Amino acid sequence: MKTDVSAKSDGATAAAGGVAVAEKDKDGDDTNEDGTKEPDRWAEFAGRTEPPPSVPLRVGRRVGRFLRHEWTIAALISMATAVVMTWPTLRYPRHTIPQDIWDPTLQAWQMSWSGHSLLTNPGRLWHSNAFFPELWSFAFSDSLLGYAPLGMIGEGPVAAVVRYNIVFVLAHALATFGAYMLVRQLGAGRTGSAVAAAGYTYAPWLLAQAGHLHIISNGGIPLALAMLARGHGFSFRHGYRPHRRHAGWALAGWFVAAWQLSLGFGIGLVFAYALGVLAIGALVGWFIRRTWFWGVRRPFGRKLFFADLGGGAVFAAVGGLLSIPYFEVAADHPYARRGVEEIDLYSPPLSGFFTAPPESWLWGDAHAPLRDSLGWPPEMTLLPGFALIGLALAGLFFSIWTLRQRLLLLLAIVVTTIFAMGSEFQEGRFTYIPLLEHAPGWDGIRTPGRLMIWVTLMLGVLAAGSVCAFVDRVKDISANRVPPWPSPWLRIVTLIPLALVLVEGINTTQHPIVPAQPAAMRTVEGPLLVLPSDQLHDENFMLWSTTKFQDIVNGGSGFVPKKLDEVRQATATFPDQSSIAYLRQLGVRNVIVVRELIPGGSTLQTAIDLPVDSLGITRQDVGNVVVYGL
Repeated sequence: MKTDVSAKSDGATAAAGGVAVAEKDKDGDDTNEDGTKEPDRWAEFAGRTEPPPSVPLRVGRRVGRFLRHEWTIAALISMATAVVMTWPTLRYPRHTIPQDIWDPTLQAWQMSWSGHSLLTNPGRLWHSNAFFPELWSFAFSDSLLGYAPLGMIGEGPVAAVVRYNIVFVLAHALATFGAYMLVRQLGAGRTGSAVAAAGYTYAPWLLAQAGHLHIISNGGIPLALAMLARGHGFSFRHGYRPHRRHAGWALAGWFVAAWQLSLGFGIGLVFAYALGVLAIGALVGWFIRRTWFWGVRRPFGRKLFFADLGGGAVFAAVGGLLSIPYFEVAADHPYARRGVEEIDLYSPPLSGFFTAPPESWLWGDAHAPLRDSLGWPPEMTLLPGFALIGLALAGLFFSIWTLRQRLLLLLAIVVTTIFAMGSEFQEGRFTYIPLLEHAPGWDGIRTPGRLMIWVTLMLGVLAAGSVCAFVDRVKDISANRVPPWPSPWLRIVTLIPLALVLVEGINTTQHPIVPAQPAAMRTVEGPLLVLPSDQLHDENFMLWSTTKFQDIVNGGSGFVPKKLDEVRQATATFPDQSSIAYLRQLGVRNVIVVRELIPGGSTLQTAIDLPVDSLGITRQDVGNVVVYGL
């Protein structure tokens, strides 16, 4: 009986336990009677959930991805290369300046004036302190207005020179980075893109332009084209890819293009025309494909359409607003327009495209006889680099680009070269002269040879095609290796084209010491005239005025205003009654004479130490200058 009772008791207990387990399973409760949680027997077979990364870890990962990104590495290498290839620009940035002490000091003043004016009196931006009493004087040259934010940092000539030297190096870095981005977007590999970027930035002909920052500052051109191509999903190698469109990139491209235009019309005008031709060509091509071949019907999404519409409007507005002062200058100074005679003076012959400037380390001395045969060597030595030319020629036969693309690039190079010859090719009757006479703004450009920017860029694209094909061939040869990568020696071989292009870009550019600012320029009030005045020394005087920005009669630009020429003639006999009366009538309060610049045998040399009591003016020696108070 006991046994039966015990069995029944155990059975009841088991039944009760089974009911309890069933109820637990039914209710989803996995706790014991004492309230503790029962361990899950299946937990060991489940994946473990990692805790979310901390904020510092997430930030570190993002920074690491940014630093490892191709564009970041390309930008850093571009800046390092620029420092090396422009050396010794940053060796003594407070005291020296590249090329010479003339145009670079003018452009250092331009950046200083735009920053100073926008901070103090934006309404006077285009009526600068130079060329007193002329109006619109800031538009007498390319303004470099896009660098105005940098002009707000620091004051005085030393800050202006340091700023110029830094911008000079950064301009080379931006050109390298922009060209690299463009050729990569077109479909080239890293090595080919690097060759194209180096050829574009450090072409030997650009060494002659080292004193023209508005020409060196051309990096916005390829950078804007790269962004626009990326925004529209276009490349040479892959064609049009609608799924790769991105309105943000397209809008950024238009903004960069507007900034490039703000640096000046010297190269910006041609860039604007090039963008117009590309836009028209793209629309015509889309229309033909849609109408005749039933191709892509929607090349634009709604976002991209409005990005192009808004970005194009911004670009057009910037160009239109910037052109107003230049049209005012052309109206007041019609002789500032470039005529056929001036174009003849600067038009290079075909031999100029194979001649290097004296600043070229590799070819400078060897090409001296060729330079002597040119009428104006600084604007006619247009060698893009023999290595770049050779690689581009190879790219016609051995390339990653299609045959049609190669032929189109060749045609564009030939046509642009013909236009760069100005009036040298068939007297320009069917090429450059019609543009000079009919295309708006073209009569403000006096140097056809600067179209070499476009020739060099297209040569770089052709060269990138051949270099990439060569690199691909090296990879094919190494495909059977373990691991399947080129050996170190083969990798070095693929870098030979880049080395050749860079060697041709090594410079021997002079870096003269900038004349020190006289102490009187920091205290004397304007309007004032600094003597002796001429086209070159006036550019130094403009730099000296960057402490007080007092009005000065002096000024240097691409042309000499008639008023300034009249002042120079009237003050040839200063100080005498007639010159003093003329300057008083003009509104000049003070005259500063720099002793060390007075030409020998001039009237000023004999009169500078004479008493002036009878002339009704004051005279005071301040350091190495003499200050006359009128």
